[in-house]
Amino acid sequence: MKNLSIIFLLISSLMSFGQAEDAAYDEAMDNFLIHFNEQQFDSIHDMFAESMKKAIPLAMLKMQMEGFYQMAGVIKDFSLLKDVEGGKVFKVDHEKNSWEYRIVLNADNEIIGLRPQPYISPDVKIIERNTTKMILPFKEEWYVYWGGTEVAKNYHVAYENQKYAYDIMMIKEGSSLNGDPKNNESYYVFGKEVIAPCDAKVVQVIKGVHDNIPGELNPAQLTGNTVVLETDIKEYILFAHLKQGTITVEEGQMVKQGELLGKCGNSGNSTEPHLHLSLQNQKDMFSSTGGKLFFDKIYVNGLIKEDYLPEQGDKIKNTEN
Repeated sequence: MKNLSIIFLLISSLMSFGQAEDAAYDEAMDNFLIHFNEQQFDSIHDMFAESMKKAIPLAMLKMQMEGFYQMAGVIKDFSLLKDVEGGKVFKVDHEKNSWEYRIVLNADNEIIGLRPQPYISPDVKIIERNTTKMILPFKEEWYVYWGGTEVAKNYHVAYENQKYAYDIMMIKEGSSLNGDPKNNESYYVFGKEVIAPCDAKVVQVIKGVHDNIPGELNPAQLTGNTVVLETDIKEYILFAHLKQGTITVEEGQMVKQGELLGKCGNSGNSTEPHLHLSLQNQKDMFSSTGGKLFFDKIYVNGLIKEDYLPEQGDKIKNTEN
């Protein structure tokens, strides 16, 4: 899954200038809330200092804010978390999830830095790895494009909420496709079945997201068509970028290991068909911390491995099915 950057710009060269008073930050957040909820993104742009306006033109701001609005929903409330060098950090509760906003104002009370990032609750237990035994959530042999515990092999490791996630596809003779690269049907993995890796409860389903033309992105609907499962010990497994119209389960449904969830697609923030798979400690990806997802007994490059965490370059397959 491609990482979503929204505004998230801090202009450090301006930090030495005079800073705003505390009341100015409350007023700025009040105004931001009003403009954001009314989708008046041009008014948010008017709150920027000239340096920010040059760095983030209005057209860019609108595009990114529209995606953020769809992903997070309206702002319900905000509260100060802490003072930081040059600015303040607020906890901002949106309709769908909570975020931390780091905001920096200059002496004229103009925004010179703004960086939202997912809010991670300190009260939620971190899952280091799964203890529920898992099979791979697919049939046939697939290829790990991103996976492992090092950033060099798995860029997801750098992001707390996607830490240790996998991007998995199918490869034949060194290529993921045969045919027109702009046609999803050319990709070997497109339309392949995605199955439950364990007995679990379906706790989130997102449907109705179109499959992208390969090479294009849909950051406004980041995970695309999505299923999230919850094990009986509160481990959460996310399946993203599924094919439109193929999800077969509903929220609240109990599924058995091996049961069909949907089919692999290219929806959401995805440039080509693949399965984004991750273990997390909460249902909502944006407020989660990722954990290591091990598989009980699988083929890895033709050899049987037990309690194995796949990494980039592995060809993996279940020992049965």
